[in-house]
Amino acid sequence: MNGLPARRLLLVHAHPDDESINNGVTMAKYAAEGAHVTLVTCTLGEEGEVIPPGLAHLAADRDDTLGAHRVGELAAAMAELGVADHRFLGGAGRFRDSGMRGAPQNDHPGSFWSAAVDEAAVHLVEVIREVRPQVLVTYDPDGGYGHPDHIQAHRVAMRAAELAAGAAYRPELGEPHTVEKIYWNRVPLSVVEEGFAALRAARGHGPEAEGAGPPPGLASPQDVPGVVADARITAEIGGAERYAAAKAAAMRAHATQIAVDGSSFALSNELAQPLFAREYYELVAGRSGAPAGERERDLFAGVEA
Repeated sequence: MNGLPARRLLLVHAHPDDESINNGVTMAKYAAEGAHVTLVTCTLGEEGEVIPPGLAHLAADRDDTLGAHRVGELAAAMAELGVADHRFLGGAGRFRDSGMRGAPQNDHPGSFWSAAVDEAAVHLVEVIREVRPQVLVTYDPDGGYGHPDHIQAHRVAMRAAELAAGAAYRPELGEPHTVEKIYWNRVPLSVVEEGFAALRAARGHGPEAEGAGPPPGLASPQDVPGVVADARITAEIGGAERYAAAKAAAMRAHATQIAVDGSSFALSNELAQPLFAREYYELVAGRSGAPAGERERDLFAGVEA
């Protein structure tokens, strides 16, 4: 279609850095395999906390230039993943970061959270009809951990997929297109528990100290977004060391938000959590391409070229 590759993947995320943490391996894999990978980021992440002291002046309560800086970080991260098609919903700065749940920024004019879902979704409909993805990846209804922008990204992505398929909806935006498969970002509970057990062991905090809680500087499984029972996982992507290395490099590119240390990383809370070299998904729309009871190892499994 219009000269695009046979396989086309669309990912919808709330802020720069979310894509690398959640889907860095997946994006690197499909980009390397020649699929058309499109990332749509809904805000510039203007309200994020800044880790490096030398860049603290960028923050919203000081120079308020973090968003512009994070545009550059996102571009560098996409270069590490080999993704050329990355866009901001409605254009850079169209929707502002809404801050954490309950923050006054939630209701500021222009915040992503305050936008009407259908008004925001129209911008994504245009992208869907242009790149015609067979596969869409976004968050679950809680946004993984309750952040307003993540919840809104879920709502906008799901609504846009519905609207883009309708022949009567905004024909000037392009020919209707139905996304064949929609996945939500997930992490199986067993993988999270194993990851934290490995971090505890590396810090000399073995199983005998489980009841004492995590050692200083270590997060807990409850801090990981999108954790669900293993049985809900329908797809698993990973396996190549170079994709995991690309993910780590992309996360390092988001230097205002992420500090990577080997097989772990920390956000502004300075609490380490595992850096997962495999990524997991729950299929919520479309038909699985795996045998009954097995996980897909390809998000395009069963998709007709």
